Amino acid sequence: MSTLTDALAPFDAEVVHVGQFDLASVFRERRLRRAQFLQWAEDPRFANVIAHWDTADSLFGGTRYYTETVEIDASSIRRNPSEPNAVSVIAELSGDAKELMPRQVLRRQIERAAAMGFKVDAAFEFEVILLDEDATTVRSKGFAGLEKFAPDNKCWSGTTANTHAGFIAALEAEILGHDIALHGLGVELGPGCLEGTLAATEGLRAADDAAFFRLATRAFARKHGKTASFMPYLGAEYPGIGGHICLSLKDATTGANLFSSPDGHTNALAGQFIAGMMDIVPEAFAMCTGTVNAYRRLAPGSWAPKSLTWAEHPFTVAVRSAPHAGPLARLEFRVPPADCNPYLTMAMMLGAGLDGIARGLPAPAATASAGPDFVPEGAQRFPRDLAEAADRLDRSAAVRRIWGDAFTDNYAAACRAEYASLAKAVSAEERARYLEG
Repeated sequence: MSTLTDALAPFDAEVVHVGQFDLASVFRERRLRRAQFLQWAEDPRFANVIAHWDTADSLFGGTRYYTETVEIDASSIRRNPSEPNAVSVIAELSGDAKELMPRQVLRRQIERAAAMGFKVDAAFEFEVILLDEDATTVRSKGFAGLEKFAPDNKCWSGTTANTHAGFIAALEAEILGHDIALHGLGVELGPGCLEGTLAATEGLRAADDAAFFRLATRAFARKHGKTASFMPYLGAEYPGIGGHICLSLKDATTGANLFSSPDGHTNALAGQFIAGMMDIVPEAFAMCTGTVNAYRRLAPGSWAPKSLTWAEHPFTVAVRSAPHAGPLARLEFRVPPADCNPYLTMAMMLGAGLDGIARGLPAPAATASAGPDFVPEGAQRFPRDLAEAADRLDRSAAVRRIWGDAFTDNYAAACRAEYASLAKAVSAEERARYLEG
């Protein structure tokens, strides 16, 4: 208890938002006054249903539902600017459902890296679409015909950035108020599109920052009568939006970036990491692309790569190597959608890359620069939809070896339930095409 008391002291915390991000990246929390939080922390528990339900709060699995023990991570405490003297803290399920939860899945891979002598640095970059609609109006309109924010925006537009500078600056302040390491926030491609680039941080904190970035952005938009959407593809009038992740390995003793290379090219260790991704990511793809809509972003004509490719520097490959002679060397996985689960995405990239290093896999040949729709001969295509991705994950011996049977079984069930939830949905575009045919 003294550890928690000491951890809260620098924040002058009187209110604690304590919870964890679930499979759908929703922060499931309790709001407690400081005294009540410390009392609850003597035997902390939370409903384990969050390991078995989706973004619509519908159960997809599990057989026994109860308040399970949780472990409070005092190192995760951060400010929460939504109310005075408030903080957020993560408390992870620690009983039967422990191995199913995204943060624990990532934690195991970080521990695996540590056993191999590595520390992990990572950072996410998210695109987001802002709409001039609040929670009531999007529903009254049936989620159709929604008003755009900055409908005249062009990619990297100085006009948009200056016109809406007050709103963007206030959003930036809100994000920073959550103690998120933010590198930059600016205008991107398409109506209402902003991009938040997070700064590299170590280990679990990198994924925590990404998860809280989306929470902060959504909440800020709602406070200002808007909707912040991380839905990967809103329709033909909008761009597909992504959630890229950059990652590097450091020497656990010296802190040196182990991907750095004096000759300015991808070194052998980074090549082995890439080889592991090439081998395993196609089977584990559902871990970073876990919604039905995310596969719409992979349709022909989008900027998202369609197969697992890599090269140095170009933005049209799946794995972009950014070699450097110093601390900036990194690998960027450019395929994840904006709604990806940060913990599972980072766990997938890290777990696959570490596997390539452990097996000493040679780096595959780099892809010649080409458009994002280009699929080189022999390249592994990504699954066509979430159902195929779930099947690949479920039957993969490598996935089960790296991330475990319990997680694989539960997450495959989650993906299949998510796919089934929309299997009979019919869009207006589909009716227009076939109604009179």
